[in-house]
Amino acid sequence: MLYELKEIIQKAAINQKKGLKNVLVTVVDLKGSSYRKPGVRMLISSDNSYTGAVSGGCVEKEIIKRAQTVFTDCTAKVITYDGRYRLGCEGILYILIEPLILSKSFLNAFMTALENRETLQIITYYKKQDEAIGNYGSVLRLKNGNQFILSASLTLKSLDAPKIYTQELTPLFQLIIIGGEHDAIKLCRIAANLGWQVTVITGAKDSKSIADFPGVDTLIGATPETFQFSNIEKNTAIVLMNHSYVQDLKYLVHLTKHQPKYIGILGAPNRREKLFNELFEFAPDTTEEFLDCIYTPAGLNIGAKTPEEIAIAIIAEILAVLREKNGASLRNLNGKIYN
Repeated sequence: MLYELKEIIQKAAINQKKGLKNVLVTVVDLKGSSYRKPGVRMLISSDNSYTGAVSGGCVEKEIIKRAQTVFTDCTAKVITYDGRYRLGCEGILYILIEPLILSKSFLNAFMTALENRETLQIITYYKKQDEAIGNYGSVLRLKNGNQFILSASLTLKSLDAPKIYTQELTPLFQLIIIGGEHDAIKLCRIAANLGWQVTVITGAKDSKSIADFPGVDTLIGATPETFQFSNIEKNTAIVLMNHSYVQDLKYLVHLTKHQPKYIGILGAPNRREKLFNELFEFAPDTTEEFLDCIYTPAGLNIGAKTPEEIAIAIIAEILAVLREKNGASLRNLNGKIYN
């Protein structure tokens, strides 16, 4: 959920420059079940525009109405929303609404933490009550131990909040796309819309610029011999889209030194055995664990034909791997959809 917080912080900073007030909305507790869980957030500005969502779109209008007093008196409050009668869900949401003011020091520290792919922690103080007004709010703690109070009204020395909700925010999911053709552009766009941190590696002599890849964070021109992979963690996926067997094999050999969550490779099924055989020839220490993370041909079998459809199939497969699901239709599921 770090990408949601990133969008909220960026929008709040823009609003402050415009002279608009902001309130941060957080689902802090839940009785029963709901579409979205504690930890989801949205931002409301004093012009009643908002960023993010805490439901499928049903709860937001009610929250905007009930946030108006927070703009007026600059004091946080907890409200409840009973989804059993309005949403068809089986739960009651406990929602904290707090006035939000961002300092320059916080903005600098937050963006640095994102760039360094650090895990962040948010501690939220609240009272589990139908409606409560008081000294509640959120504190963001960085890896180095520094912390920033997000609520304009929170005073840690005189808390009247018997409940604490703590959330660990891991670094943004990272997608590395190796290739610069039309299908890579489509994959980049969809991944960026999901809030993923996207790096695209094109050929060293490729003429494409960062403007050609909507939402990309980093564009690098390189070859398998010159590029050095770093920060390849469990929350990293790599998709090889070179349209070149030789290039794919060279990059794959370099990747055997790392253990990403997913490696997808375009290409026909009949080249898979050849690829694995040659991989062992050039990297004899390749582990079974590494081979298990390779998906080729990349993508779920949804009958994709166009570059856009192929990108959707690959994104869906990455999500299925991340969530440890098999990609089956929900119509065959009994029980809860969102665990």
